[in-house]
Amino acid sequence: MKLKILVGTMTSTADYVAQAIQMDCADLVDEIEVQLMDGLDIGVFDEDALYLICSSTYGSGDVPDNARILYESLEAQPKYLGHVRYGVIALGDRTYMQTFCFGGKKFDERLQGLGAQRIGDVWCHDASAGTMPEVEGTAWCREWLALALQTAQAE
Repeated sequence: MKLKILVGTMTSTADYVAQAIQMDCADLVDEIEVQLMDGLDIGVFDEDALYLICSSTYGSGDVPDNARILYESLEAQPKYLGHVRYGVIALGDRTYMQTFCFGGKKFDERLQGLGAQRIGDVWCHDASAGTMPEVEGTAWCREWLALALQTAQAE
């Protein structure tokens, strides 16, 4: 099974998390591809893969600039995504409680609205906690991948 990590980032933190996952979790799946969301649209979900959205939050709870086209295409070019299985890593800062991790949460909401099936819970990292998102993200992803692979075998 292929894991495709789609990265929405402004300061590269989400990209660092995705790259750490790519290195740390290579023993769990056949292939891990990290792809920045720059220029992508809803067509990215046509591939037969397990998807992981790794997105920071920007401004007033917005998706990062490089993720905007993909995010907007989920509404502008809607299609049924019932074949898509995905997880979400949402990066944020709890000092902004009103919009904490909204970048990832907004992707989750749009994908579910199109019939995609989220595996597990959205994982949120709090930048104000002083922990390393790469370390915590890879630990979460190892557990999430085990659940995702179990789910795939049961289908």
